Amino acid sequence: MENHAYSGGPADNGKAENRSVASPMNSSTTLQTISDDTKTSTSTTRDKWGRDIEFMLSCIAYSVGFGNIWKFPYTALKHGGGAFLLPYLIVLFIVGRPIYYLEMILGQFSSRGCVKLYDLAPAMRGIGVAQTIAMFVVMTYYAPVLAITFRYFVASFSSTLPWSECNPSWSNCVNSSFVGKLEPTNTSVSLQSSAELFFLKEVIHKAPSLDDGLGIPDWKLALCLLFAWIVVATILIRGAKSTGKASYFLAIFPYVIILILLVQTVMLEGAMQGILYFITPQWDKLLSIEVWYEAVTQCFFSLSVCYGGIIAYSSFNNFSNNVHRDAVIISWLDTFTSIIAGCIVFGVIGNLAYVSGQPDIQKLARDGAGLTFMTYPDAIAKFQFLPQLFAALFFLMLFIVGVGSNLGVTTSIITAIRDQRPNLKHWQVVLGTVTMGYFFGLLYLTPGGFDFLDVIDYYGAKYVTLTFAVLELATVAWIYGVDRICRDIKFMLGIETSFYWRVCWGLIAPAATLLILIFSFADFELQKVPMGYNVLGLFIYAVAFLQLPGWYVYAIYRRRSKQMESLRKAARNALEPLDVWGPESDTVRLQYQTEEEQYQNIHPMHTSALRRIKKRMFNIG
Repeated sequence: MENHAYSGGPADNGKAENRSVASPMNSSTTLQTISDDTKTSTSTTRDKWGRDIEFMLSCIAYSVGFGNIWKFPYTALKHGGGAFLLPYLIVLFIVGRPIYYLEMILGQFSSRGCVKLYDLAPAMRGIGVAQTIAMFVVMTYYAPVLAITFRYFVASFSSTLPWSECNPSWSNCVNSSFVGKLEPTNTSVSLQSSAELFFLKEVIHKAPSLDDGLGIPDWKLALCLLFAWIVVATILIRGAKSTGKASYFLAIFPYVIILILLVQTVMLEGAMQGILYFITPQWDKLLSIEVWYEAVTQCFFSLSVCYGGIIAYSSFNNFSNNVHRDAVIISWLDTFTSIIAGCIVFGVIGNLAYVSGQPDIQKLARDGAGLTFMTYPDAIAKFQFLPQLFAALFFLMLFIVGVGSNLGVTTSIITAIRDQRPNLKHWQVVLGTVTMGYFFGLLYLTPGGFDFLDVIDYYGAKYVTLTFAVLELATVAWIYGVDRICRDIKFMLGIETSFYWRVCWGLIAPAATLLILIFSFADFELQKVPMGYNVLGLFIYAVAFLQLPGWYVYAIYRRRSKQMESLRKAARNALEPLDVWGPESDTVRLQYQTEEEQYQNIHPMHTSALRRIKKRMFNIG
């Protein structure tokens, strides 16, 4: 039995080479033969990228998104400015990059998505199912943010930016286009900028609370959401090949805009003060546990690891693609993008502080959507030269990076479905997924939508992802084994795995992720919304969490019914790889299984737990 997902690939031409069962440690000819066999040995093969560069560009488009543009700058400002960069870079080096490389290896080696991947330990398949649930939650609210971004992009072409001036019906409003320092008033009522009120009253029609329910979606945003999903569906409809072609634009063009925005930003008065404020270290913050916690959280959010998207994308790779190179390039490029985005955002905020006379830059910066849809438009409205151009470029950049990220999120879900139901046609799964995404997305475009988004993200994305990130790393590093991962890499790429990767996979990354989860649970509190919404969020988390024991029980039942094993033996063997585990190609998988069997015969499992750990992690003992 083999993995039949994504039928319709290259047919078997009947010319697969006869291969000797030789150790992959021999010559490089083995790698070439493996690469050839992956293309010819099966009659139904998985869809593949047109070129290896398309995989790297697609991963860049997926990883570089809203987390870099709006979350990183605010998080850095809040936790020490330039001092935050040091723990972030350390965390990137010992946690983010190793996990990124690990997920690339797993996806490429097995040609499986995040659910089917657990053929390596079928009892743990619930991890992949839970991650797919989390990805679906993310998909439902990611596109609505795209819709708002597109709404602002269209509004940028107005003769006068609509958020630059107050609507007569708005009270306590000051024009965002006003340049200068406001005179103090005798009233205690705080003033709001027209950019802030435009977002709250004209765009999302924000309700004071969720006490009266979500409300009705805004029809303009509903149309923008439809457009966003049409763009995503059009790119996805032909699978990896069309996604790969789109990646040239989605990954490269945003950097053109980013460089233009950076040049324009540094030329603004007061911009350098804002940039210096962003990068100036506050060294006392380094001693705070919260800073390190935020650094790891930001690393997960920014690189999009442990969500399933990286595994899905790498599963479309050719078997011998150099993912080690790709992981290093993408992880550093992601960090570089975050820093440049921070310079742009705080350069603009520095200009805002200069023209408004506000000495405290931190008071002008908001978190998340507030930074993007209130602070930034407020600053743009004060530009004296073509503010429409600056606004259009900024929101076009946001829309493009958002589409790239949404493609990865949606691809992960589509891949998980098709791995389990390969009889379904690709276009059917795409249309079904985007249709559900559209109708669920309307919930977030209601007056109570942003408060609802916070609840769903808190329970259904943050906690589900962190919980199952710990379980994913524990399963791969300790149940499947770091030593076996290294043998898989040697078989696939012909390279030895250094001590750095081994210790990061086996110790540092699982420990850091577990500490984040513990810290998060210690800091847990119910959201300040009606209890029904908290119950819904907890229900989503419970459904995801129960996937783990549910699939474990199912795996034991399957083994007992087929192998007639005892309960204890079935529970242990359900953690062993299935017979179909390995490379997609029949010929290559047969060689892999033969070599793995020979290795196990020569290196039997130690009875001592300590020796097993030393052997599994460091290949010694």
